[in-house]
Amino acid sequence: MKTRYFLSLPAVALAAAVGGGDAMAGKANDTLVWTTDRDQAVADPYYNNTRELVIIGNTVWDGLLYRDPSSGEYKPLLAKSFKWLNTTSIEFELRDDVVFHNGAKFGADDVVYTINYVSNKDNGVLTWQNVKWMKNAKKTGANKVQIDLNEPFPAALAYFAQAIFMMPKGHYDKAPCMIKSDPAKKDAELEKKVAELAKQGKCIDNKRDIGALKSMGTGPFKIDKVIAGDRIIMSKNAKYFAGAKEKPKIGNLVFRTIKEKNTQIAELLTGGVDWIWDVPKDQAEKLEGKAQVVNAKTFRISYIQFDVNGGSGQTFFKDKRVRQAVAHAINRDSIVKNLVGAPSEIVHSACHPEQFGCTQDVPKWAYDPAEAKKLLAEAGHPNGFTVDLYAYRERHFTEAVIGDLAKVGIKANLKYMQFRALRDLVWKNQTPVNQMTWGSNSIPDVSAITSHFFSGGRDDFAKDPEVIKWLQTADTSVDAKVRQENYKKALAKISGELYWLPMFTYAKYYAWAKDLDFKVTSDEIPQFNTAKWK
Repeated sequence: MKTRYFLSLPAVALAAAVGGGDAMAGKANDTLVWTTDRDQAVADPYYNNTRELVIIGNTVWDGLLYRDPSSGEYKPLLAKSFKWLNTTSIEFELRDDVVFHNGAKFGADDVVYTINYVSNKDNGVLTWQNVKWMKNAKKTGANKVQIDLNEPFPAALAYFAQAIFMMPKGHYDKAPCMIKSDPAKKDAELEKKVAELAKQGKCIDNKRDIGALKSMGTGPFKIDKVIAGDRIIMSKNAKYFAGAKEKPKIGNLVFRTIKEKNTQIAELLTGGVDWIWDVPKDQAEKLEGKAQVVNAKTFRISYIQFDVNGGSGQTFFKDKRVRQAVAHAINRDSIVKNLVGAPSEIVHSACHPEQFGCTQDVPKWAYDPAEAKKLLAEAGHPNGFTVDLYAYRERHFTEAVIGDLAKVGIKANLKYMQFRALRDLVWKNQTPVNQMTWGSNSIPDVSAITSHFFSGGRDDFAKDPEVIKWLQTADTSVDAKVRQENYKKALAKISGELYWLPMFTYAKYYAWAKDLDFKVTSDEIPQFNTAKWK
């Protein structure tokens, strides 16, 4: 495993000196600065599916409902009340005291626009699973809307609380077109097509530059400035309404991209940032006493995905025996105990144990290197083989996997990259094997993970017709028992065929400044609006 070094104090000072930015961290400046290692080029929760934008989505925008992280109860937020009219229609009565960050009044027209826009597949919402279950919305009164579903979807309330954020009417229509006419190229046909579509308010292939839009929500913080690849600067929404989501206590909130974990820690210790997470276990333990440190549960799991159809060109994993060999070769228990830390646990199903419908009563693959070598020999690889293994986060976790594979003869060349780049390769079926993670938008339902990856979409290498059918039944049944039975069938086959090797639940080490009062929640959505200075 690769050695990691904790910064000495002189190195800390040097690292902090190279920071800087538009807002200084800390109580004196009433500015909470938090950081991760990922770039955020687009500040929009529908067109950026990183965890950072899940957090910012819940910070800058509001949904119709709110999930209380303590009780798990769904409460009205932008809605004043809601009721199911039947199994495929929900009526929401809206608050009449909410304004967007630009002062415009929020109302039914905004809800109708948002739902009808994001549920139209042509508009290219990035995580289609989050919105595809909605059919349309219509205004039924001055402050009432009816949202119709394509078919019954019992998990709807969870999505309305944590994944469906309201935008102002016409918001996305203002985004400039990505494909434009270029007089220098004298492409008359293109110029004519651009001009015709412009009259209709449309773009070629419906491609718009979402990143050029000014972010506009109703949430407790508003976005003031986006510096792509560097930071997102937010400030308190002084007009935020009193409701289920608390009013912000701190004046300014800044997200920064800092690539190196050592630099993040250095900035925390010298006051350049106030809050970090995903701190490696050994470094978190060394931070005790210098900062506030907590290791907490999340809804995220780690998994290894195999190219079972051979589309990547490296066809080793078309053979189930090879997939079994990998499963037996990896010491997941050691990774959990020595690298992730309690309360992480091994998972055997392609879901999080705390999600509705998730069962661990599936085929399991114990750590057994001898069995792994035997299976490799049976598959025609007595001396192992060399393969590219892709990953994007917690490099030391993947390096531990690579070390285990080497012991049974599999040489894995690590291809470590940014999430968006790896995601695009996965969508093109170009990775023979990858170790990735999924946080389910913190939605406590199997539809948010298993159905995302195994319903025949671009993340599904297996495209198993039985699994797809079982998931469709489970996702749309209003009978809890039917849902559980069909999810179990799907999860058992996914594990039995080893389309995935589920690895472990994530436990994150958080660290934050001593003068910050912050409470960790298990949904992996930091409630920065509840944070305050001591």
